[in-house]
Amino acid sequence: MSARPVRARIRDGRPADAAAVLALEAVFATDRMSARSIRRFLARPGTVLVAEMEGEIVGALVFLLRRNSRWARIYSVVVHPARRGLGLGRRLVLAAEARARRAGCVGMSLEVRTDNLPAQRLYRALGYADHAQLARYYDDGAPGIRLRKPFGRIVEHNR
Repeated sequence: MSARPVRARIRDGRPADAAAVLALEAVFATDRMSARSIRRFLARPGTVLVAEMEGEIVGALVFLLRRNSRWARIYSVVVHPARRGLGLGRRLVLAAEARARRAGCVGMSLEVRTDNLPAQRLYRALGYADHAQLARYYDDGAPGIRLRKPFGRIVEHNR
């Protein structure tokens, strides 16, 4: 008997999602986004992607397209602890990459705590590589790593 596939929808976040995204941010012990920041990001169409299962937001990703850079930046990724291991983080990152490619970006960058090994494994499995070590980068003084993934030529596969 095979496992049932995970039914999750990745969609644009909207202002009405603020409370759910804020609740997800509470998963982080430190470096949480404020309610004000979440509302500001959600007011900018295409900046927040959410993973929704059975009408509940179980993951969110914030990414930024900057005017003066051809590199997009993942600002935050969070998946509800009870929904980890289902591939939702991967799907969110891939959806953000697709948006960045369509916007003409040459790659994606992000920062991750050195002690967040599951996130590092995910990003490295998706082709991200170390770009810089960041001493005392986070609010609590923890170090980070900047990872980057240049986008190569897009090859479309027929399915």
